[in-house]
Amino acid sequence: DKLLEAIALQAELLDLRANPDRAALGAVIEAKLDVGRGPVATVLVQNGTLRHGDIFVVGEQWGKVRALINDKNERVEAAGPSVPVEVLGLNGTPQAGDVLNVVETEAQAREIADYRIKAARDKRAAAGAATTLEQLMAKAKADKSVAELPILVKADVQGSAEAIAQAMEKIGNDEVRVRVLHSGVGAITESDIGLAEASGAPVIGFNVRANAPARASANQKGVEIRYYSIIYDLVDDIKAAASGLLKNEVRETFIGYATIKEVFKVSGVGKVAGCLVTEGVAQRSAGVRLLRDDVVIHEGTLKTLKRFKDEVKEVISGQECGMAFENYDDIRNGDVIEIFTREEIVRKLA
Repeated sequence: DKLLEAIALQAELLDLRANPDRAALGAVIEAKLDVGRGPVATVLVQNGTLRHGDIFVVGEQWGKVRALINDKNERVEAAGPSVPVEVLGLNGTPQAGDVLNVVETEAQAREIADYRIKAARDKRAAAGAATTLEQLMAKAKADKSVAELPILVKADVQGSAEAIAQAMEKIGNDEVRVRVLHSGVGAITESDIGLAEASGAPVIGFNVRANAPARASANQKGVEIRYYSIIYDLVDDIKAAASGLLKNEVRETFIGYATIKEVFKVSGVGKVAGCLVTEGVAQRSAGVRLLRDDVVIHEGTLKTLKRFKDEVKEVISGQECGMAFENYDDIRNGDVIEIFTREEIVRKLA
């Protein structure tokens, strides 16, 4: 109540007035595709009076007022300044924030809507086109280095579709990102499935379902459709899917060192290094690096690890052993063998 009083007082001080006798002008607060009523826009009339039968253009859509529903869910014949109403009679679903203007004829409304559609299409094409060789090279480099998870989003209302698209933009890092190929309002259709198949993307339905032809097409083409009613569940699942595109972190742990004391030639095996484990432990399954004068000259695995004549899994510090390298025999007295293990850590997006 205090907020309303403050707003009313401020409006009075600023002498804010609207002319109820002019053609209506308003802003779309929310828009949705209702199964029984078709496209529905919640409009706040800002100037003039919106009446039943008025022809209007709103964003890239147009229509003729078929019904006006007030905040008490009652049908009304007109809505004046500062009155919010649901408007029925649109040819498509507008965007939240679009401006509604009443015009004189359907032809005029169609012409304005068609012009806006073309202008928006040209703008998207211009924004998506790389105009210089440097831009093309930068784009190619970025596309190669960043893994993408493409998705299509269909929601029950425009506000939800926009909120989901914004949430998807925040998922990712320098290595992976989520790309919303298309977001819209209403049931999932065959055209959505066709776009998803071409892009290798799943289709996300938020409080909407796929129609029968779309379901049949998805089954035939192997396109995944996922339904959600809670945005947090959707974000968690997409984040988990995007995490799957991250390369695992390879964690290396040094477990031991050995020094070659003598080199032997063994028939059927090749060169074998007689070693003393000087630190840690030598393991048959571990990775090894051969160091000569502190320079790595070979990295690989062991072909054999023996303690006396027995093949063993490991040899501890202070013990002698015999080592032979897999596909490598350029070994010398005094070479140092560095022994390590590698572990792959699955990474997740924060």
